Amino acid sequence: MTLLAHALSAARSTVPPESTQQAIGYPTLFLLVLIGALVPVVPTGALVSSAAVVAVHQTAPFALALVFVTASLAAFCGDAALYALGRHGMGSKNGSRWLEAIRARAPEERLSRAQARLAEHGVAVLVLSRLVPAGRIPIMLACLLAQWPLRTFARGNLPACLAWAVTYQLIGILGGSLFPRPWQGVVAAVAVALLISGAPALWRRLRG
Repeated sequence: MTLLAHALSAARSTVPPESTQQAIGYPTLFLLVLIGALVPVVPTGALVSSAAVVAVHQTAPFALALVFVTASLAAFCGDAALYALGRHGMGSKNGSRWLEAIRARAPEERLSRAQARLAEHGVAVLVLSRLVPAGRIPIMLACLLAQWPLRTFARGNLPACLAWAVTYQLIGILGGSLFPRPWQGVVAAVAVALLISGAPALWRRLRG
C-alpha cells in the first residue's frame, strides 16, 4: 500500500499546475484556431469546445472568459488575414494559392446561393456564415467577388466570430458540466462539435 501511495503521489506531482497549463494552453489555442481559419481543415470548433471543458474544471475565475477571448480573437484575425490574402489574389494577374484554396472549397452552386444571400442581407449574413457548418468560405468568396473592402468585411465578421466562439464554448461547458472527469467531457464535446461540423457534408454525400 505504501508503494502504491507513493506511485499515486508521484503521478499527481507530474501534472502541471493550472498556471502552467494556462500559460501553454491559451497561446496554443490561439495558434491552432488561427491556423484553422487560414487552412479550413482544422476542426476549430472542437478545439474551442475542448478548451471550454478544461476551463470548467479549473479553479481560475476567468478561465472561461479567457477561452472566449482567445478563440474569438484568433478566429477574427485568421478570417481577416485570409480575406486580405484573397483580395491580394483578386488583384494580382496570376492570382494566389490562397484564392485558389478558397475557390476550391466553394462549389458553384453554394457560391451562387451565398452571393444571393449576401446581396439580400448584406453584412448580417456573415454572422450566420460562421455558425452554419461549411458556410464561412462561400460567403467569404462572395464578399471577395463583390469587392468588399477589408474594413467592411471585418465589421461584419467580428460579431460572427463572437457568436461562433460562444456557440462552441457552450457545447464545451455542457460537456464539462455533465461529466465528472475532464477527459470524458472533452470526448463528448469533441464528438458533438465534429457531428455538427460534419453533418452538412454527410447530408450532401447521402443526397448525391
